[in-house]
Amino acid sequence: MKINKRYLIIFFILLIIEIIIALFVRDKIIRPYVGDILVVILIYTLIRTFAKKTIKFLPIYIFIFALTVELLQYFNIVEVLNLQSNKVLSTIIGTTFDVKDILCYFIGTVIIIIWEKFERNYITW
Repeated sequence: MKINKRYLIIFFILLIIEIIIALFVRDKIIRPYVGDILVVILIYTLIRTFAKKTIKFLPIYIFIFALTVELLQYFNIVEVLNLQSNKVLSTIIGTTFDVKDILCYFIGTVIIIIWEKFERNYITW
């Protein structure tokens, strides 16, 4: 298995940013919106770290995954699975459904699609 080091570096940078946002940012823009946009890109970079070739609909698959997680929040999956006491899992899964989160995931997906198009046309890794 070959690891794409550039995507791995981007993944770790985004992961650090997400952790900083989760632990230290308590505002009304970056934490609720930028964090949700970045999480979609974070998942994308993780997958691209290990995928040898571009996966044709990967941004769409990630959006569907994020949408599924958000819908599970609507159905209180953390409570259904009795995970409220597990701070890490309940933070990763999320506990509050918000339609605005879906918009953020969509924006993150659009950013990925634009990035892929740019990368295909201008960047040779």
